Amino acid sequence: QVQLVESGGGLGQAGGSLRLSCAASGRYVMGWFRQAPGKEREFVAGIGWNGRTTRYADSVKDRFTISRDNYKNTVYLQMNSLKPEDTAVYYCAAKNGLVGNGAYEYDYWGQGTQVTVSS
Repeated sequence: QVQLVESGGGLGQAGGSLRLSCAASGRYVMGWFRQAPGKEREFVAGIGWNGRTTRYADSVKDRFTISRDNYKNTVYLQMNSLKPEDTAVYYCAAKNGLVGNGAYEYDYWGQGTQVTVSS
């Protein structure tokens, strides 16, 4: 059983930055998703197990960066140029195979961490 634990959420200001972390063991493809109130869970970013492949949603491209440190068993989501519409609960997730952008593809999920961006 894979355990995923997110941290680093909180309150940020528009134009500011936050970094999320996800503690995860194993050679899995990792993804970050988010869910705002009343909306469906949406893909944010994904990274292959060796870090060479990354994929981003258009809404966060050039603002967010996903990375991983396999020695520390940690995946990061660096969020820059934050916008109020980035406010959501952010989840990390794990899967085998290729980096995908569908929530249904991911087998393991963390409990989520709240990110709130004020204008």
